[in-house]
Order: sequence, then C-alpha cells, then structure tokens
Amino acid sequence: MKITLETVDHIAHLARLEFEGERKAAIQSDLERIITFMDKLHEVNTENVEPLIFMSTEINRLRADVPTETVTQDQALKNAPQRDSDYFRIPKVLDKDI
Repeated sequence: MKITLETVDHIAHLARLEFEGERKAAIQSDLERIITFMDKLHEVNTENVEPLIFMSTEINRLRADVPTETVTQDQALKNAPQRDSDYFRIPKVLDKDI
C-alpha cells in the first residue's frame, strides 16, 4: 500500500502532530514499512491455530479485597509543602484559555 503525503498530513492532524520536510518523508517511509510488515502477516497460515487469550498459563493468586485504613488524611498531609485545610495545594498547571 502506498502512503501519500496527504495521508501523512491527515494522520498528523488526527494525532495533533506537525511534520515538515525531511521528517514528513521519514514518517511516510516508516508508515509504508509498517503497512508492508502487516501485509506479510496475512501470508502466515493460521489454520487450526487457537486465538491467544492470555500471554501465559499462570494463574493469578489474588489476595482477598479487605478494606483497611493504611494512611490517615492527617498523616498524608503532614509532609505536604503547602496545604489548604484538608487538601494538597499545588501550583496551577492548566490554563483555561484552551
């Protein structure tokens, strides 16, 4: 399958990425190699092969889910650099101008 520059632009737009010049050509080449590899997988004979549901035959040994109090709110806030009554106070990280 041939990947066009328009396809690269469309995928870049969907992923909110920007590619220019050599980078766009490199991405186009990488995508073509990925598609070629995926086409090779269609050549593999998978008759009588059961689908793999789990990666191993190991069985998870899970503990009982018993609620316990490990750290109280006061203990958690004790080493906080800044706090506001019952909460951590942190610097603003998001702008509302999106």
